[in-house]
Amino acid sequence: SLIIDRLYRDLYAYQAILDGVKGGPKEKRLAAQFIPKFFCSFPALADAAINAQLDLCEDEDVSIRRQAIKELPRFASGENLPRVADILTQLLQTDDSAEFNQVNTALISIFKIDAKGTLGGLFSQILQGEDIVRERAIKFLSTKLKMMPDDTMTKEVEDYIFIETKKVLEDVTGEEFVLLMRILSGLKSMQTVSGRQQLVELVVEQAFLEQALNPTDADSVDRLLQCTRQALPLFSKNVHSTRFVTYFCEFVLPNLSLLTSPVAELDIQLEVLKLLAEMGPYCGDMDKLEVNLNMLFEKLLEFMPLPPEEENGENAANEEPKLQFSYVECLLFSFHQLGKKLPDFLIDKISAEKLKDFKIRLQYFARGLQVYIRQLRVALQGKTGDALKTEENKIKVVALKITNNINVLIKDLFHNPPSYKSTVTLSWKPVQKTEAAAIGQKRQSGEDIGATATTKKLPTNLPRRDARQIYNPPSGKYSASIGNFSYGDRLSGQIGWNNKSTTSNNMFMVLQ
Repeated sequence: SLIIDRLYRDLYAYQAILDGVKGGPKEKRLAAQFIPKFFCSFPALADAAINAQLDLCEDEDVSIRRQAIKELPRFASGENLPRVADILTQLLQTDDSAEFNQVNTALISIFKIDAKGTLGGLFSQILQGEDIVRERAIKFLSTKLKMMPDDTMTKEVEDYIFIETKKVLEDVTGEEFVLLMRILSGLKSMQTVSGRQQLVELVVEQAFLEQALNPTDADSVDRLLQCTRQALPLFSKNVHSTRFVTYFCEFVLPNLSLLTSPVAELDIQLEVLKLLAEMGPYCGDMDKLEVNLNMLFEKLLEFMPLPPEEENGENAANEEPKLQFSYVECLLFSFHQLGKKLPDFLIDKISAEKLKDFKIRLQYFARGLQVYIRQLRVALQGKTGDALKTEENKIKVVALKITNNINVLIKDLFHNPPSYKSTVTLSWKPVQKTEAAAIGQKRQSGEDIGATATTKKLPTNLPRRDARQIYNPPSGKYSASIGNFSYGDRLSGQIGWNNKSTTSNNMFMVLQ
């Protein structure tokens, strides 16, 4: 019949178009346009059509490849969509920037058609594809998912992402782990208390908290640091940091001096102490509270020296111990946080002799602090606005914050009985929005900054988080022998950290 004859003619014509992929540049360009245009009309040739278009996606001519990739979403219907997603995911390995952007655009367009089907193709390559494809597919998800509309990111889709990501997490690199946690943390379903708790459970599995830490194995130390950083934003009054804090007290603090740094020039001891301090406020009920608090106490004593025996003698300058302020800020804060849970620790859990020794150390440290605090306040007195933005004054602001924090905590412990009521904001923590708004209502001077150390307000001009600055402390009895100390804040949420400390002959101060 005429209808059948016409169907055969159309079929042969479409086959001729498919054969165009074997022709010259002109034929290939035409094929790249017409194969997808009439694809739906010839289901019997669907496989051949997709294969032909795929051949064009791998052509030597970049313009032909781009045209073929641009048209790939037109094949993404029904059962073909996961295959198209798989193909596009493989094409992410291209080194041509325009072509790479074209692949991203195509993936986004089919994601909006069928999110779960597209994710199937992406995760298939993440789990089984080549390293470069796996890497770029993970980065695609980490950057593009947050841009998808709410009607695309349904609960079913988010549940699928969570399940598939758990499979990927069974074998990941440090960088992949960070990106995958970023993906999961951005899901709406993970914004609830139960959602954050699920994420913490994932991090706990990755951190190997059921195993003792090998402090000399840089990879093991690096894994713990990265996992702790990923867990930190998840902790709250309802999602506790107890397992991490317990692990740090049991396995990390006893081996603090043995820790092997995973990053060159990283002050690994200070890095660990900062993480422990940040987790302190979110620690819940602890099984071995007294044991862990005692470990913190003993470690604190190591960094709080006794005064020299002949403090006023001729050799006093040579005998002055090192006052490591940043270490002490972290340890005092952590001890203060856990001490709230066992307020009679300093009264009933340690001997009177040890308590006396501790108070002597606190008193000596406090005397050194007062010198710095007074001289820093004088240096910042009357400075506002641009004057506080100089590198030197930024460092002085941070120095004042550290010393004020320690001073407040020491005063609490000197109460009889010791008090744990004061609140301080750790010196390296960024300004919170609510605090920034409050500060913005009143321009602060150098004196204001010093006075706010016992409250939750922060100075307006903290150093840039990636800045590395040098500051010479003022001269005086407790600072005459100091050289320089350096300040280098770590980049939060990243794999690498930038911390250095400079030790003087007798006493040094590290500000992070």
